[in-house]
Amino acid sequence: MKKAILLSVFMTLTLIVNGQTEPPKFTPQLEFALQLKVTLGETYTCGETQHGRRTIIPITGGTFEGPNIKGTIINGGADYQLANAEGRTELEAIYSIKTDDGIYIHVRNRGIICSAKDENGNPSFYFRAAPQFEAPSNSKYAWMNNALFVCAPEFGGDFKGIVLNVWKVK
Repeated sequence: MKKAILLSVFMTLTLIVNGQTEPPKFTPQLEFALQLKVTLGETYTCGETQHGRRTIIPITGGTFEGPNIKGTIINGGADYQLANAEGRTELEAIYSIKTDDGIYIHVRNRGIICSAKDENGNPSFYFRAAPQFEAPSNSKYAWMNNALFVCAPEFGGDFKGIVLNVWKVK
């Protein structure tokens, strides 16, 4: 934390010394990477804990597909959620996927779900996460190890589970 603050102060001072008043303009681009169709088991809860309401949603399988990857989601993972009284839920889904050519990739997806009211008092819903992929470094999927990803759910349709669209940050 201290390093981040010092870096921010240093960058601001550097900009001022160099006569710039705003940071350089850089807008990350997103590239569609894959869509996950995750099947889910029966949700259960540990109840109210010292950290909030703990809920576990088993991941039982599913499929995924993108321009450079396709396969199945392995049974045995779970989405561990922690909700507070204000309508904010932290999620951490841990599971594995297997590509059609037999490569196993570990996935850890962290994010937040927030149901609240916007500045006008209207209900709002926010759900975003940042999956991390751990692929064998000697595989054609090693590119997943060295990139950041973001995902968002897709609602509607007939699928009984959750559909997540994943983008690579460029």
